[in-house]
Formats: sequence, structure tokens, C-alpha cells
Amino acid sequence: MAHRGLGRGLSSLIPKIASPKVVPPSSPVAVPADQIHRVPPESIAPNPEQPRKDFDHEGLEDLIASIKQYGILQPLVATRAGGGFQLIAGERRLRAAKILQLETVPVLVRDVKRQQQLELSLIENIQRQSLNPIEEATAYQRLISEFNCTQENLAERVGKSRSLITNTLRLLTLPEDIQQAVVAGKITAGAARVIAGVPEDNQGKLFRRALRENWTVRALEAAARVVTVRRHRRHGVDPQALAYQGQLEQALGTKVRVKKTGPTGRIEVDFFSDEDLAGLVEKICRNG
Repeated sequence: MAHRGLGRGLSSLIPKIASPKVVPPSSPVAVPADQIHRVPPESIAPNPEQPRKDFDHEGLEDLIASIKQYGILQPLVATRAGGGFQLIAGERRLRAAKILQLETVPVLVRDVKRQQQLELSLIENIQRQSLNPIEEATAYQRLISEFNCTQENLAERVGKSRSLITNTLRLLTLPEDIQQAVVAGKITAGAARVIAGVPEDNQGKLFRRALRENWTVRALEAAARVVTVRRHRRHGVDPQALAYQGQLEQALGTKVRVKKTGPTGRIEVDFFSDEDLAGLVEKICRNG
């Protein structure tokens, strides 16, 4: 499901859902459609174990604007409690839905014990290395979205580095045709990650040329650098800003963009879930 119109910043407020054309219902990491229910927001109680008490107002406004235009792209996760439901994951999406007075929201209803079994099943599939790269990214995304798991926690549980988790998740930001090419083995996951690192309006062109000319990953990296340099020159990017961008990416373990105009500007940081955002904020605050 490629809602390309959101742009990188806004689309990252709602985790991605892998398209059924890329990850079919028969995949061990897919969410069966019949398990997603439409539930009135008022019948869902907040998660009492939610570790985050303060929610960024500006970020919530962006999420509300996104939901107004595109709807909720990732189901909330809840368990049955009393006559209604209790939230497991999706606190910001629930708050936004209530502000918008939505009649219903998509919810994955889980029995808590079954939820734990599902977590073990997903981790087992990842560790067996029997998944293609897009399925692996989808499994990571489900663990993050459905289990309130940060990328750091996830890295520890599956025995992978945090940077590998981050880079694998970036595959889900690619257009559907490029994801399908990864599944079909037309391009490697490494090549796809290089493509994911260039601006969205250059991704399709770079992908098609890489296929046509049978580029290696190294050749693709060289072409991606040319695209990036040309774009920076066109927009007059400050070399010092680029250096800071590289330092931030290394420190945070995710894609960062420093956009500078004269002495002012802004910094954009990619994240893939509410929990990932909380982890980044904690890391930034911890490092002063």
C-alpha cells in the first residue's frame, strides 16, 4: 500500500502496511483480513501500562491531518476487557480518532496469551531466516506496532543490530513495484536499501536504470551519490550541514535530513512507529 503523497515526514507518523500484492495473506507474517475489526473509539480504554504520558501536540496535529486525508493505515491492537476493549498499541492513533470523532477505527483484537504466542512465532520465523527481505521487514514492523516494542528492544530480542533493523524497515517505504522486485529476486535487499536512501522522485528512475543496466550494489551507490550531490547543488546545500547530517544519522541510527536556508532551517528524522519515535526522543534527551 503505497500512499506516496504523504511525504517522508508525515507518512512516518503511521506505520506502513505491506501490500497484499507484496506480502500475500499466505505469508507467515501477514495479518489475516478477517482478524481486523471495526470498533468505536469510545469502546477502547487506554493502555494503563503506556510508558509515555506526554504526547507531542504538533506531532498529534500532523497525525490528525494525515488521518483526515488517508484514514488510519495501521490497525490499533487491543484485547477484550469487560464489555469493551483495552488498548495494547496505538495510543496516538486512538487519541486522534477520538478528536476527529470517527465512528469506528480498525482494530486487531488479540487475546493477551495468543499475542505472546504470535510474538514468539514472528521471532522464530525471523531467526530461521526463511523470510524474504520484505517479509522480514513486515515482521519487524508488526513486532513494533503490535507489541509496543522499540527498535532497540527488538534488536536485542532477535539478535540483530539496531542499524540492520532500521535499514530493513526502510524497505517498506519503497514503492510497491520495487518491493515486488525484491521479493522476486530481481534486485537485492542491499540495492533496494540504496534506492530507499534517495529522494522519492528519483527512486523509480534509479530502479529502472539499475535493472536495465544490471548494476551491482556498488554501481548503484555511486549513481545514488551523483543524484544526491546534484540535488544538493540544485538546492544550494551547505557542506557543513551535510557533515552534521551524517553525524546525526550515525548517532540516531536512522535517516536524517538537515535542511538549511541561510542561518535557519530544520532537521527531519525518520521513524517507523510511535514507539520508535519515543525511543529517538529518549536517546536525544539522554545524550543531552
